[in-house]
Amino acid sequence: LYQIKRCAAPCTGLIGKDDYQALVDQAEAFLRGKSRAVMATMAKAMEEAAEDLEFERAARLRDRIRALSAVAQETQINPETVEEADVVALHVEGGQACVQVFFFRAGQNWGNRAYFPRITGHADESEDETVTEEQRIITAFLGQFYDDKPIPRLILANVQPAESELLSEAFALKSGRKVEISVPKRGEKADLVQHALTNAKEALGRKMAEGSAQTKLLAGVAEAFKLDAPPERIEVYDNSHIQGTNAVGGMIVAGPEGFMKGQYRKFNIKSTELTPGDDYGMMKEVLRRRFARLVKEEEEGDDANRPDLVLVDGGKGQLEAALEIMADLGVDDIAVVGVAKGPDRDAGLERFFIPGQSPFMLEPKSPVLYYLQRLRDEAHRFAIGAHRTRRSMDLKKNPLDEIEGVGPGRKKALLHAFGSAKGVSRASVEDLIKVEGVSQALAERIFGFFRKG
Repeated sequence: LYQIKRCAAPCTGLIGKDDYQALVDQAEAFLRGKSRAVMATMAKAMEEAAEDLEFERAARLRDRIRALSAVAQETQINPETVEEADVVALHVEGGQACVQVFFFRAGQNWGNRAYFPRITGHADESEDETVTEEQRIITAFLGQFYDDKPIPRLILANVQPAESELLSEAFALKSGRKVEISVPKRGEKADLVQHALTNAKEALGRKMAEGSAQTKLLAGVAEAFKLDAPPERIEVYDNSHIQGTNAVGGMIVAGPEGFMKGQYRKFNIKSTELTPGDDYGMMKEVLRRRFARLVKEEEEGDDANRPDLVLVDGGKGQLEAALEIMADLGVDDIAVVGVAKGPDRDAGLERFFIPGQSPFMLEPKSPVLYYLQRLRDEAHRFAIGAHRTRRSMDLKKNPLDEIEGVGPGRKKALLHAFGSAKGVSRASVEDLIKVEGVSQALAERIFGFFRKG
């Protein structure tokens, strides 16, 4: 890192303690919002270096000033009257909401982020009828937002939360100091809120435009697969394993709002009767477990997430395996489609298998095809990730953990004596007895464990 000028190399003595402390002080000052003072100090040092004909040092300082200036410009909209505050603006349109939050610390804008809270609908009968929908949304948002985040001294908003004083008291109790919630009407603070509101409107507009495109894609999926309506919930299944070991099935979910990652599920293949590498058998186990649970939830009256479309990675064989399980569980009214990779796994040459219809392909440049490829690739990525996690966990297992009578203490003693589990496996009963805490009976048990095959 020193050679590429990303570290001053204090651990190797290439910079003195005082000089390194000066760098730390500069970094601290910059993060506290004193960027102008830091750059002024560097500018003076650059001029001195140039006067002393130390042009390389002057050039390095010049580059640092430019880099700091670029970072400072990214955090513009730095108010003079606001030292520490969050600026929160809500915009509601078309049944959707966006809350834009700007974070100001040490008099500088430390960034912003858009959030899209769900609109639950009409107020409960117990709620005050004078409270507007915007007030309900902003009140709920603030309560949840600061549940796990530091609360600033000042919160500026474009909508007055319902029971604002009660909310301020709760925030003050949590943060240990006074917290003010304000809706400014004029001046610099009002300008900050208006700027946040403009960002909220633009962010919601982009989201609605993306949602419109997603709606068109789902309508295209319905047309391609002859569904009665655009699917609200699509489940995609894939398996991952290495020659049948550490087999895992993955389910990803997508809908009008894109990937629903909170509803992804992985299934560790448990059946001992499967032939290693039996992809059909694995798919059957995954689907049986998933839809048996769905049937149970529906019978018990629970909120069940029933898919409108199921995509399985594979061709005719995988489709038939899926249909067999679905019919057996009585959920054969759910549309199932097999997605087979093209020759040499070429993207764009996928074939789609639907019951009662010959396999077909979509236009190579079709947006619907690209969308279906994204779904399949996401399922593949998720299944592979789950498989790698399981394989990694298996690799970390120690065979000594499986031997009765070998607890953490004896395990540590054995590994210390023989270096590894492999070393323990090679030890004789006589050698094992010499380890502290290992009796004759336990030594024979350990010796037999590694030779039971």
